[in-house]
Amino acid sequence: MSSTPESLPAELLEAARVSPAWPFEEARKLVKRVEQSGQKSVLFETGYGPSGLPHIGTFGEVARTSMVRHAFEVLTEGRIATRLLAFSDDMDGLRKVPDNIPNKELVAAHLGKPLTKVPDPFGTHESFGAHNNARLRAFLDAFGFAYEFASSTDYYASGRFDAALLHMLARYDEVMKIMLPTFREERAATYSPFLPIHPSTGVVMQVPLDAIDATAGTISWRDPATGEAFTTPVTGGHCKLQWKPDWAMRWYALSVDYEMAGKDLIDSVKLSGAIVRALGGRPP
Repeated sequence: MSSTPESLPAELLEAARVSPAWPFEEARKLVKRVEQSGQKSVLFETGYGPSGLPHIGTFGEVARTSMVRHAFEVLTEGRIATRLLAFSDDMDGLRKVPDNIPNKELVAAHLGKPLTKVPDPFGTHESFGAHNNARLRAFLDAFGFAYEFASSTDYYASGRFDAALLHMLARYDEVMKIMLPTFREERAATYSPFLPIHPSTGVVMQVPLDAIDATAGTISWRDPATGEAFTTPVTGGHCKLQWKPDWAMRWYALSVDYEMAGKDLIDSVKLSGAIVRALGGRPP
């Protein structure tokens, strides 16, 4: 599915500019954004949670985003470079064992760990996350989508997100002011946007923080089971973010211009957008 439009006759191009079809309506908003910023490239993004196998919803998100991308390229006559990033949230902790996999007991022993640290129950890849990422790529490739694959684990561990993570730590209070009103009192009392990876167990820890040090780039916390205290860098893959701040950080770090979201995520989009603005960025 090529993303580069062929030259259109003038009458078809004019029809595209006024088309009521939703991909063109979305694309016109993006054209306006580009005209205001003067940018020479546009980044489209889709997200995938690899705790399960890709499905029709995964296809739909990439297909609809590709439609908007193509409409944008038609309207701009190919003058603005575009990219579509299929981003896998494979650093998320595994919350439960899926029903549709073999060797469930193997996976169950690693609950809470990043998906790329959970053994592959199918025995074909180095981790469950890697297996599902491969299935995602094969799934998208089978339909001929033009995209680039990105792994959350790779981006966190390689330092690609380090600057954005340090910036969010420096704006910790602003982020908390956005997030805390969305929780009940009990949840708000223990919430932190930063989730340290336990240095001994490898589990993604959802724990309250004892201290943050924006200068050192660290957070301090305690293991609720043992009481042992830890100080963890927020960089280098030693820590990840809760999903709404993570979404915002990704938009900010990568300068994402367009990401589609369903009606059930409208409030989350608003929250993540507010965090991007608090970081000094522009949400998609």
